[in-house]
Amino acid sequence: MTTHGTEYRLDGIYRQRQEGYFMQRVKLPAGAISALQARAVAEIAEQFGRGLVHLTVRGSMEIHWIGEGNLPDVKKALGRAGLTSRGACGGAVRGVTCNSQGTAGFPVLENLARRLHRHFTGNPRFERLPKKFKIGIEADRGGKRHLIQDVGLVLVRTDQGQGWYDVWIAGGLGREPREGFLLAEGVAETRLIPLIETILRVYAAHTPPGKRLKHLVREIGRDELLRRIEADPSAHEELPPVTGLPESLVPGSRDGETIEVPFFAGEIQSDDLRTLADIADTRAGGMLMVTGAQNMAVTLPAGSNPEEFRNELTRAGFTADRREEKVTFRICPGSHECIMGLTPTRDAARKVVDAMGPAAESLSWALSGCQNSCSQPQLADIGIVSSRLVAGDDGQRTPRFDIYRSRKEGLGEKTAEGLDMDALLAEVRQLG
Repeated sequence: MTTHGTEYRLDGIYRQRQEGYFMQRVKLPAGAISALQARAVAEIAEQFGRGLVHLTVRGSMEIHWIGEGNLPDVKKALGRAGLTSRGACGGAVRGVTCNSQGTAGFPVLENLARRLHRHFTGNPRFERLPKKFKIGIEADRGGKRHLIQDVGLVLVRTDQGQGWYDVWIAGGLGREPREGFLLAEGVAETRLIPLIETILRVYAAHTPPGKRLKHLVREIGRDELLRRIEADPSAHEELPPVTGLPESLVPGSRDGETIEVPFFAGEIQSDDLRTLADIADTRAGGMLMVTGAQNMAVTLPAGSNPEEFRNELTRAGFTADRREEKVTFRICPGSHECIMGLTPTRDAARKVVDAMGPAAESLSWALSGCQNSCSQPQLADIGIVSSRLVAGDDGQRTPRFDIYRSRKEGLGEKTAEGLDMDALLAEVRQLG
């Protein structure tokens, strides 16, 4: 089977660092996945991907170590489970993320995430974009994730199941982090799809290949970007409201407690995923969620006993006894599998955890294996970026790290750069 790299990426597939192996990403609207679908992912990982699933900070699942000849079978297996990977990589509208799982307003957010996911996934009008295009939906501005999206939607009010949102645009991380800015306040849900389509058309028409919307802002300025968006009649179009039964599958937190099950570096064995799916079937309405901290979570139905659920998790072996699982630590795959990775991130993260003082458990951490910042280090209390490799006297190339510290407003600020591993661990001992 031979397919151009662009086609692979549009199907959510990236080549791994290891020759002949591929990563398959699966899009999950708002990170939600049914127990039935989770078992299907576990089976695919077991059959084709060494029995391991990676949970991403954007609420997706990834299966690594897939041979090229098995990619068609993986796609068919995902399709049979009602899952899609279309647009999970490459120049397309990526998975619609939400880090507000467990909030009272989550059913409204999940409804919208599913509609956007359905509208843009596989839509040929919005594929082959200059680069990736990310949409995120949040209940408030607290996590700052609206600042790093191409379109960030922040819920401001609801009425009879419909939402109104502040719309932020043109954010992004990577080598040149840039905070998104407010495009419009209190936009009705009925206007969001036409508005996002307009933003996408302006982006695709005026941005060179390989560049995101934030780069267009840098080239033409905010005012000109806003003028071009406003000039499109569709920017002001309003669709009929969606009526009928709600689409949300996960209950809101008013119904029951949301419980998170930690997994270091977002790595979960297929057997563990299958076990969690079975528990979710019997105790959580058959639904699971991938969280922005690379963990799994469930929201219990009204009247459930959280302690009984936790006891069942303990009996199943989900004890979180290791210190590395007690720390909120987002970690990308790094050079373990990723072509872009400069650092074996899981190994480096364990060294960082070992160097932490007890106070570090109250902080959020993130480690990115390259400057693409896939683990969102600029949103953590303490973010670490592997920025380059440096050759030593022995000819060996070793990584250098930059440190970011959170600020009250906006993205994190770089406070140290070019540290080798020993210097990084010394800094960590002081920070923790």
